[in-house]
Amino acid sequence: MMIHLDTQAILLLCASFGQNRKSETPPLTLSEYNILASWLLEHNMTPADLLDSTFKQRLPKITIDKLNSDRLISLLERGVMLSLAVEKWTNQGLWIIGRGENIYPKRLKQKLKHLAPSILYGIGNQNLLSLGGLAVVGSRDVDEAGLNYTQQVVETCAKEDIQVISGGARGVDQTAMLSALEYGGTTVGILADSLLKTSVNSKYRPYIRENKLTLISTYDPDAGFSIGNAMGRNKYIYSISHYALIVNSSEEKGGTWAGAIEALAKIKDVPVFVRMQGTISQGNQQLLKRGAKTFPELPFQKPLTELLATDEPTPTVVQEASPSVPEVQTNDIYQTLLPLILKHLAQPKDAKSLSETFNVRLVQMQDWLNRAVEEGKIKKNKKPVTYEINQNDSLLSLLDPNHFR
Repeated sequence: MMIHLDTQAILLLCASFGQNRKSETPPLTLSEYNILASWLLEHNMTPADLLDSTFKQRLPKITIDKLNSDRLISLLERGVMLSLAVEKWTNQGLWIIGRGENIYPKRLKQKLKHLAPSILYGIGNQNLLSLGGLAVVGSRDVDEAGLNYTQQVVETCAKEDIQVISGGARGVDQTAMLSALEYGGTTVGILADSLLKTSVNSKYRPYIRENKLTLISTYDPDAGFSIGNAMGRNKYIYSISHYALIVNSSEEKGGTWAGAIEALAKIKDVPVFVRMQGTISQGNQQLLKRGAKTFPELPFQKPLTELLATDEPTPTVVQEASPSVPEVQTNDIYQTLLPLILKHLAQPKDAKSLSETFNVRLVQMQDWLNRAVEEGKIKKNKKPVTYEINQNDSLLSLLDPNHFR
């Protein structure tokens, strides 16, 4: 498989190649890559120009905001690692798409702007990425009625050629994806981890061969599960879809809740629907109050495409939130992630390492840390500046692992 030169450069700069960040030169985060991409645009250059040997010689004399030139050179010289990784991935049938390529999903760039991932790893029919469809998501722990409801909805999707998009997690996500495929539909799975392992799973492999299923990830194909990655990929599920359905959600906690709140606040022209039929979770009821819409009731009285289209808003330009945006838009994500942040602060850590762990911008992590300090939940150490949990018995309940189930 030939990889576009721009994509090769982005991989060298941003991919981890399965390496430990602590022992190797850390790859660029998305925000750092965006700084470099802006600089390249200003100088009428593309990422591929970074591969030119003469540019590497000039790089030490060039100042690109806060990016260290030695670090950039070290990353660009990982050619052997790139070759070995690409050979491994392509032997397994994977492909890689860079943000500058024509086949990169336009909806991701339109909805997310600079937050669109720089690299997509995937397997399956690339054309499915441009079809949009209905995102169907929900909590991992869902009752039988919720799973039956999911199956009925995606059966209709398959009959009406509405593609199903989900996250691949057990429960609602897997049921939605597999049921849609069994009914003859197409599916895009946006994974937070283990793309290589999932791609050879016997449940999915036949549908990949039939061009009915595409699996993608923005993380290293060998990456294991992390809460930060799972939270980070939620916006991609919504952005690549025309509509979204929350089958069930916990209230004020968990990835389904955080993803829905983020979509309602920042991806305003993707309607978010919630199931309000049968036994309704408290989370779904609260999402309705936050701006979600009631999903059409089963059995559908009209074609589902027609029912959904009546609620579709006029597309708007989504702008990045400025510092003056009211805090209420990010409050729920903060409350959801706080227990995990506290868990990571059993030992002192700095803001940068935490932002990389949770795959969020440094400025966002710093805001959350400052707020937690003000609330007395963590304490700030000086020389060097680190943060650690404020050892208070009243806080221990926040570390309950059941909080994220």
